[in-house]
This record gives sequence, structure tokens and C-alpha cells, in this order.
Amino acid sequence: MKTKTLAELAEYVGGRVVGNPNLKISSAATLEGAENGEISFLANRKYLKLLRTTKAAAVVVQEELESPAALLVADDPYYAFTQIVVLLHGHRKHKKFGISAKASIAESAALGKDVHIHDFVTINENVRLGDRCILYPGVFIGPDAEVGDDCVLYPNVVIYDRCKVGNRVIIHANTTVGEDGFGFATHDGVHHKIPHIGRAIIEDDVELGAACAIERGTLEDTVVSKGSKLGDAVVIGHGTRVGPHCLLVPQVGVAGSTTLGHHCVAAGQVGISGHLHIGNRVTMAAQSGVANNLADGAVVFGSPAFDANKAKRAYSLIKHLPETVKGVRKLAKRVSELEKGR
Repeated sequence: MKTKTLAELAEYVGGRVVGNPNLKISSAATLEGAENGEISFLANRKYLKLLRTTKAAAVVVQEELESPAALLVADDPYYAFTQIVVLLHGHRKHKKFGISAKASIAESAALGKDVHIHDFVTINENVRLGDRCILYPGVFIGPDAEVGDDCVLYPNVVIYDRCKVGNRVIIHANTTVGEDGFGFATHDGVHHKIPHIGRAIIEDDVELGAACAIERGTLEDTVVSKGSKLGDAVVIGHGTRVGPHCLLVPQVGVAGSTTLGHHCVAAGQVGISGHLHIGNRVTMAAQSGVANNLADGAVVFGSPAFDANKAKRAYSLIKHLPETVKGVRKLAKRVSELEKGR
């Protein structure tokens, strides 16, 4: 853990100090949990009250605000705070393990420089593994698969045959890349399995959370494009293409042959039907059920999902439906009585 002055941190992130620039900062914490010597941040104004009571030595903010803490003013507080956390704490360090004698590595496999392969890893025929990769215990890489440089595969990750993983990819424990898609042809009441001859391709700088499932394509490849980040237990169906720099929060499910544009965000438990086109920079609120194509920039909510502003108003009325129905019935009865009295 490093210690820096607030002035040094401000220079590092391109911000400016309001308060004592010589404060020593050694750690990062939340506004509520921070103590002396720690730095926090404010990126959401709903936490403004905490800024006025925090015990943090300093807080990263977008503008000068009232606080007992010194301030580091930056254009993008959350990103600046992220840079500071990395500087002070760094990312997880991986032990230099070498190649375990307990690993099973095919003679035809090509291993890059400075790789670290733990116990009980299986690397099959004609696998190509890039430089500086870390493979934790239980990793399985199928025949003819490729893994690029600087990748980290956590315990029990499975890469099926012929699949391709790019550079600087992080795959967390128990995730599977390239299993068969859920494809069956039903004939005379029997479900016949369809061969999946495509691949699953994970491009550069992607991170896959724990227990994800990325299905291989039936005929065309399934692709998770560069820079996209998938949370835990995300399922990507066969032949789907996730565009660059998308964020798919845990428990999202995308059915087969759907295309997502760049910088899409799918919040927790979003379900997206198959054969759809989701435009660029689309935001899908938690638990949305997306059953139709979405244009660029759409923000949707609900199941079925539609424009978020309209959906919020519509769903807010649901709790009033019983009383509304009673009122309508009374009005209908009154109208009927009036008509009879004519």
C-alpha cells in the first residue's frame, strides 16, 4: 500500500485541491466508512448528506461543496477515484507459479513466454497460449483453442474446442466459453440436437464474471466484442454478438442471434429475446423483458420493456388499479341505472 499527499493525487488525476494539499492519503473508503488518512468520492448527489458528515481526510468531487474533508475537484470524480484506488492499492497480484508438474499439457500445445499454469490445468492438442497468462487450478482449454497475451483464467474456467480468447481478458471462476447452444429441432414430439459448428470469440480487454455461459454459434460465431464487461451468471446465446464496451450486469440473459450495439447497458436480470437488433448506447433497466428491436439511445424499462419514462408512470398506476376498477364499475352501474330511468 502506498501513501501519497493529496497534492500528488490531484496531479496524478489532473484535478485540483481545495484544502490542505499536504494531507497524507494511504487508503480509499466509502463516505460513510472512511476515516482519517483515507479518501472517498461523491459521484451521486443523493449521497450529499454523507459528504457533510464524513470522517474522510479528503473526497473527490466534481465541484466545490460544503464538507469537513479536503476536496479533490475533478471533471469525472468516479474515474479519478478509480485511478487513485489503483495507484494506492493496485490490482490483485498473481503468484509467480511457473508450470505445475500436475498440469496436463499436450505436446502439440504452443505456450507463450512467462506463463504460469497451476495444478490440474488441462491444455489440449494444438492450443495456442499467449505470453504472461495465468491459469488457475482446474482450467480446461479444448483442442485448437487460442488464448491471447496477458490473460487471467480463474479456477475451473472452461474454454471449448476452437474458441478464441483475445488479449488481456479476465475470466472468473466456473465460467464456460463455447459450450453448445440451446438448439433443438423438434420432430414428431422428439427434440433433436442441432450441431453447433460455430465458435465463441472473446475479444481484447473483455472481463467475464463468475459462472457465465457463452454459447458457441450454430453456424456463425458468437462474439463478445472488445472492452465489454459481463457480470456473474450472464448467459449469451448462440450466434449473438455483443458490441464493444457493453456492460451486462449479473444475471442478464441474451437469447440466440441477437445483436447488441456499442456501449449498451443491461442492468440486473434483464432478459433479451432472440433475433433482435439492439442499437448503440441502449440502456435496459433491471428486470426488463426486451422483446422488440431497440433504436440507438433507447432507455427502456418493464416487461415487456418500453420507454422508461412512460413505463415508470404506467407501473406507478398499478397499485391503484383495484380502486380504479371499483370506481369504473360503480360508474358503469350508475350509467346503467340512469339509462333505465329514461
